[in-house]
Amino acid sequence: MTCFTTGRGSVYGGKPTPSIKLATNTRMYERMSDDMDINCGTIAGGGQTMEQVGLEIFQMILDTAAGFKPQSERHGIGGLEFYPR
Repeated sequence: MTCFTTGRGSVYGGKPTPSIKLATNTRMYERMSDDMDINCGTIAGGGQTMEQVGLEIFQMILDTAAGFKPQSERHGIGGLEFYPR
């Protein structure tokens, strides 16, 4: 499992490994909410503490390990980033 931080809005997936995308700023998260999994920009914006967002990330890791599909998997992104031969 990968927790991928992005500030530019990189559309990333890493099949066969689930990729949880962490938006580093709220503006980009709002623009790309259908592709991002968690908005970490709420820390800088004062809406949440680092501990709160950390728990949200941890819970998503647990949920993903239990079968929940992060956005990249739901959209089928990531088949070209990892290509074993």
